[in-house]
Amino acid sequence: MDEQNVEQEKFEHEHEHETDKKSGYFHIKKFHFILILFFLVLLSTGITGFALSFGEEKVITVGTERSEFDKLYSAYDTLKSGYFEELDQKKLINGAIDGMVKALDDPYTDYMSVEEAEQFHSSIDASFQGIGAEIQEKDGHIMIVSPIKGAPAEKAGLKPNDIITMVDGKSLQGMTSTQAVAIIRGKKGTKVELTIQRPGTAAPVKVPIIRDNIPIETVYGEMVEDGIAKVQITSFSKNTSKELVEKLNELQKQGMKGLVLDLRQNPGGLLDEAISISSMFVPKGKLILKVEDRNGKTEEYPSQNDGDPDFPLVVLIDKGSASASEILAGAVSESAGVKLVGENSFGKGTVQTAKDFPDNSNIKFTTAKWLTPNGNWIHKKGIKPDFEVPLPEYASLPIINPDKELKLSSSSTEVESAQKMLKAIGYDPGREDGFFDEKTQEAVISFQTANNLPADGVLKGDSTFKLMEKLREQIQNNDTQLQKAIEVLKEEMK
Repeated sequence: MDEQNVEQEKFEHEHEHETDKKSGYFHIKKFHFILILFFLVLLSTGITGFALSFGEEKVITVGTERSEFDKLYSAYDTLKSGYFEELDQKKLINGAIDGMVKALDDPYTDYMSVEEAEQFHSSIDASFQGIGAEIQEKDGHIMIVSPIKGAPAEKAGLKPNDIITMVDGKSLQGMTSTQAVAIIRGKKGTKVELTIQRPGTAAPVKVPIIRDNIPIETVYGEMVEDGIAKVQITSFSKNTSKELVEKLNELQKQGMKGLVLDLRQNPGGLLDEAISISSMFVPKGKLILKVEDRNGKTEEYPSQNDGDPDFPLVVLIDKGSASASEILAGAVSESAGVKLVGENSFGKGTVQTAKDFPDNSNIKFTTAKWLTPNGNWIHKKGIKPDFEVPLPEYASLPIINPDKELKLSSSSTEVESAQKMLKAIGYDPGREDGFFDEKTQEAVISFQTANNLPADGVLKGDSTFKLMEKLREQIQNNDTQLQKAIEVLKEEMK
């Protein structure tokens, strides 16, 4: 800059009196003109560099300078220049992100399109329309974690661990859970046909389901006997803790002295709600859970409320109890000494968070693992109850397709299921080997007559739906797990 100032002063001194009176323009020698242009360019470059280095707008390192993406860019450019059809750039980029997520081999990490992200948010924030079942991808299959209480999926007989192989004839093989949800959901009143493979059964079954509004209510309660109340939490949504407080207050007015908290077939939900509800039963300051990040750093979450450890409580769990349900079960068990009854829980010990992109697409990814108060990681292992109690064998019977006609002389696994259902609800079919004979026909006619159905001896449509409905009622009336929980609770109340 000093050299530039010297030359500039020299130039001005030599030429300050040289003017062309005719034209009014300065006369500048060629050499000096070139020199001035050089200095102007140099000055401009210096100012620009200074502004970019120290101004508010920083220079951004573009992705192409990151060597780890060289192969990705090369693949994209190869397809763009050589593929035989014109490419959809947005689709390719979404596919690349989706492929990156799938490579993690984590069923709880998903990339969601704009439409899928909208459905994801609606399932937490409000009611939605569909069949009402929590699903997850496992080993390349779409599996039901739990049907929602009172939803079409439960009414159709779907159960935890059922595998959905097809939806309306379209295979779900290789799909993520969010992709499967997008296909299964639909408007209220529309029909969707699921092909279900139930573990332990030979052949898959087609199950038609009419979609409906899925209720946002997550807490159900009633007095059972001798001052004992039963409260079921079906999921952990935004208002679940508030619903639970209201329901408990209502039951206390009815004389509740002990509580069975039913977390069976509860697929989980919001972590904050699980912590809030756990705090109702865990003494203040006692741990509810620990969250461990990938570096091994652990954050502890103690109870924030004056939980009442002396309030008689027993918790029911089963293989459909997952995630937030397991947080609650583990917290009350290890920090408040509450007894658990039922079956081994599902085993989901990770925590997810969701990030929205500017276009409203979304990535939901695992950020940490959670541990019980004693430091146990229950992932893929579940929580073992203090009292293991199975439901009756008929509670796991395969589904019957109501569109399929079961009649005299037919033979199939569905006939076998129907015969076992009939026997469970008090109608003896004579045999349970899957062959529809005259004795089975008589049992069907008796069942139809008792339920005001056309007594034609054929199981189809309304007759099949009614048979499965009566079986559900029988399971509820002969709930061996609830009976054991009440027995344990009575001992606690003495």
